[in-house]
Amino acid sequence: MEIGGAGILQIRQVLLFFVLLGMSQAGSDSGRFSVAEEMQSGSFVGNLAKDLGLEVGELFSRGARVVSNDNKQRLQLDINTGDLLLSEALDREELCGSTEPCVLHFQILMKSPLEFLRIELQVKDINDHSPAFLEKEMLLEIPENSPVGAVFLLESAKDLDVGINAIKNYTISPNSHFHIKMRVNPDNRKYPELVLDKALDYEEQSELNFILTALDGGSPPKSGSTLVRVVVVDSNDNSPEFQQPFYEVKISEDSILGSPVVTVSAWDLDSGKNGEISYMFSHASEDIRKTFEINQKSGEVSLTSPLDFETTESYSIIIQATDGGGLFGKSTLRIQVMDVNDNAPEVTVSSITSPIPENSPEIVVMVFSIRDRDSGENGRMICSVSENLPFVLKSSVENYYTLGTERMLDRERQAEYNITITVTDMGTPRLKTEHNITVLVADVNDNAPAFTQTSYTLWVRENNSPALHIGSVSATDTDAGANAQVTYSLLPPPDPLLPLASLVSINPDNGHLFALTSLDYEALRAFEFHVGATDRGSPALSSQALVRVLVADANDNAPFVLYPLQNASAPCTELVPRAAEPGYLVTKVVAVDGDAGQNAWLSYQLLKATEPGLFGVWAHNGEVRTARLLSERDAPKQRLVVLVKDNGEPPLSASVTLHVLLVDGFSQPYLPPPEAEAAAAAPADPLTVYLVVALASVSSLFLFSVLVFVAVRLCRRGGAGSAGRCPVPEGHFPGHLVDVSGTGTLSQSYQYEVCLMGGTGTNEFKFLKPILPNLPTQRPGKETEENHTSYNSLGFNIQ
Repeated sequence: MEIGGAGILQIRQVLLFFVLLGMSQAGSDSGRFSVAEEMQSGSFVGNLAKDLGLEVGELFSRGARVVSNDNKQRLQLDINTGDLLLSEALDREELCGSTEPCVLHFQILMKSPLEFLRIELQVKDINDHSPAFLEKEMLLEIPENSPVGAVFLLESAKDLDVGINAIKNYTISPNSHFHIKMRVNPDNRKYPELVLDKALDYEEQSELNFILTALDGGSPPKSGSTLVRVVVVDSNDNSPEFQQPFYEVKISEDSILGSPVVTVSAWDLDSGKNGEISYMFSHASEDIRKTFEINQKSGEVSLTSPLDFETTESYSIIIQATDGGGLFGKSTLRIQVMDVNDNAPEVTVSSITSPIPENSPEIVVMVFSIRDRDSGENGRMICSVSENLPFVLKSSVENYYTLGTERMLDRERQAEYNITITVTDMGTPRLKTEHNITVLVADVNDNAPAFTQTSYTLWVRENNSPALHIGSVSATDTDAGANAQVTYSLLPPPDPLLPLASLVSINPDNGHLFALTSLDYEALRAFEFHVGATDRGSPALSSQALVRVLVADANDNAPFVLYPLQNASAPCTELVPRAAEPGYLVTKVVAVDGDAGQNAWLSYQLLKATEPGLFGVWAHNGEVRTARLLSERDAPKQRLVVLVKDNGEPPLSASVTLHVLLVDGFSQPYLPPPEAEAAAAAPADPLTVYLVVALASVSSLFLFSVLVFVAVRLCRRGGAGSAGRCPVPEGHFPGHLVDVSGTGTLSQSYQYEVCLMGGTGTNEFKFLKPILPNLPTQRPGKETEENHTSYNSLGFNIQ
């Protein structure tokens, strides 16, 4: 694996080498154009497509543009025709000074693929400046004993033009004593020398005047003139001589003003005034006179203006030493300026792309160039970019760089990047330049909306008002703009029979859910559906969540009495023997409630009774029992009204009427009605008496058989009967309430088994409830207050 990885790295390095080689070759071709200075803006320079062999359509399709190192747009490119035009009038003297030829360098930047073409524009000089002398009058003092052929220096004129337009010749007005001779100084500048043709005679003529004219080589030539005054002085036969004919010094460009550069020295063999020497610059340019000065007495040359190696690397100065008699000597001073690292690198941006789309492959973000005005090691540069960023720098030609993405970007992870490009030179001390850019990442719809929960459970109390807000769902999208705008909708339910559209609706903007109809817990206890969230991207992305709606029960159903039946044609009458012990089970009231939870917890209460205190009702199961021993004073016909009440808020109730007959024994099945009693008071017919006796015998025998059968059954019940225990419903509810199942007071198959305490005998009841739907248990309600109805020792209510 390591060998394979090294091979891949070598292949990438070779490919990168050929790519850079191709780019350097592509950028090495250059086009050369020329234009005369002072041409108007918009003047035609040349056709780039024709001279470089490019197609005009290629310039347009590749977005060709002209860039320069100093970021000044002196040229403009018409990409429709390929013509190069001047953006402004060019002044050669301002751009290049005395440098000849004056060549400006530009680059043509083209994209897809990235390519640089170098072009050179030569600005040709025109004769737009006349020669000019710094002084309108020159004064020369020449000894009268000067030999014929003696040479005297004259100040030269200045002409900003170069080449053939520079100064070509000097002339003087006709005279019999002097003529002009041309000389060339180390800077290749021509200067005049005055040559003595005829010996001077102070006594004959003490002063001569003539005009010195400078002519340039332009067509037509231009000229400038100055007055030369020659004052003839008395004899001085020794000229000053310098110790060195040539001085050469080096000075750092960061030297402080006023610092000495060099001290020149000359001597004169004459004495007196003729031996007094003064120093001065000869034929010095204005730049030299501004930068340096010389002490006329001591010959010390000092610095008067800051030096800049990037502007001028060296100076050549002719120093003239003149004695009091007008004789002079000369020496040349060459000052070499030493570069220091005083220029930080510069960054010039050619193009930048922002924002860039996320999930895009490697793309070019910025094209820029760097330069350092220093030289040598001070001008060498290193370019780097901030670490831990998914961007990479690639070197191009002539200090051009491209900044591109290293991998695909994810806007959701980071939406913008602050990139610092650092350019450091190799000088001492090192200088650096930091260029900061901000690159924005444009969003792409690559994230689906996400719900805050995978499923939502909402509670709605039944009998709600339509358009009730029952809850909300929420989804977020990590994208931005329209890609993050979420729209909610209801999805088709899994159960096609569920009328979802008529039950709920959803606000598509905020996800609020509303119940459209009034819900009925007894008809629909719960239902579920899916909600979709879709963004507005292209293509749109979506997700879904499950919503489960649970209907909470309300106390809207009153208890319903199953036994005894209240709509029967004849009332149900219960028989109670007078010998019954306290706690004897008379009957049991069975009721159900269509609600659930505490709304279905039922309590029983004896509301009315013929004999108060004779009977009682167990509050939690509806059993009617005797509360005390029966006596002969108790009426044989008892009427009881039992109230059945649920635990809802507010509570609902129902009542049932029980008829109880007190009999001496089970042989007396019932008591005759009042009219029968009146008839019994009359003398009985013998046949009737026989029939009554026979019927009583048969009834007694039947009752005895029933009692024996019941006794056998009780003996078989085992522990429950022998221990005298009675099963009581368990659960977390008040002692006077009972909820047989989670759905009400009765289950689908229900059997009551009741045992009497105190040995009073047993009786057994079995009631079957009609089949009702088994409903889920709802939230427990608040506990009901304790029933203040009094209870006897047997645990049932006594009225």
